[in-house]
Amino acid sequence: MQCNCLLIGAVKSLRSKASQDNMSEYWLISAPVDKSNQQIWERMNTVTEKASLSNNFKFPIPELKVGTLDSLVGLSDELGKLDTFVEGIVKKLAQYTADIMEDSKEKAQENLLANGVDLHRYVTHFQWDMAKYPIKQSLQNITEVIAKQISQIDTDLKSRAMTYNSTKGNLQNLERKAVGSLLTRTLADIVNKEDFVIDSEYLTTLLAFVPKTNYINWQKTYESLSDMVVPRSTKMIIEDTEGALFTVTLFKKTVDEFKIRARENKYGLPVNFQAMLLQPNKKTMKRLRDVLNALFKHLDEVAAASTIDANMDIPGLNVSQQDYYAYVYFKIDIDLFNFK
Repeated sequence: MQCNCLLIGAVKSLRSKASQDNMSEYWLISAPVDKSNQQIWERMNTVTEKASLSNNFKFPIPELKVGTLDSLVGLSDELGKLDTFVEGIVKKLAQYTADIMEDSKEKAQENLLANGVDLHRYVTHFQWDMAKYPIKQSLQNITEVIAKQISQIDTDLKSRAMTYNSTKGNLQNLERKAVGSLLTRTLADIVNKEDFVIDSEYLTTLLAFVPKTNYINWQKTYESLSDMVVPRSTKMIIEDTEGALFTVTLFKKTVDEFKIRARENKYGLPVNFQAMLLQPNKKTMKRLRDVLNALFKHLDEVAAASTIDANMDIPGLNVSQQDYYAYVYFKIDIDLFNFK
């Protein structure tokens, strides 16, 4: 019975310590030491740990140049503001880390280190950095050094966050581009050379966009749209919510006839385009782009929301980038002395 009681007591003690080890809250306290009370740490530690109230760690602070009481009172306001500022930066850094880690707090926590160690070990084994904050300097100077370092961290964080958000946004745009309408999206990542007749003197392969409602009709009629169409040469390449791209192989000399007949039967991409040349005002280019996007967004809602800055450098991506809109767009630069 006595053994069981001891075992139960040990388990409770271990649970209590484990529970407290998992807590993220710490209390930094301080009490004066005088001649009649030299053992303040031992007394506090015995009372609290005996009742399983806390796990305790010494927090060594060197003998700093305190100065006068007036200087301490004046410095207390600055330290309060600095403390709030530092806390905000740390929380912001943690949030961006979580974003990068796909909102996984566990992964973020693993990467939130202080001097190369996890935060629990850092605070429970705290050591003053004499090199960064020499104790021969006044508290005012040390405070100013900390404030300057934190401000630099804030600046770096904003810069990196802007780069990250921009990169993330552009990656999302590229993903939208990859799943845009077949009427406007690039086909470079869809078709393969195996889908086409290449290097033939007489034969060629065309692509036709066929609405879903016309699939059966396409299969029945494509061979008879013109002479010299290769029988059973059509193949679906890719399909979206509106229709699909089909290949068809035929003799080169009948291509024009086939295209005309296909358009008459509502196959192929739209061909009734109106070309327009715009000379934008440099000061209102963004507004012009917004107006054009609003005007033509009905052609492709995804594309209209997926404009990509061709000059944006996306680290880690080796892709050929170009502007992508719901309408046909081609940039012409007539400055012959400013080209790349």
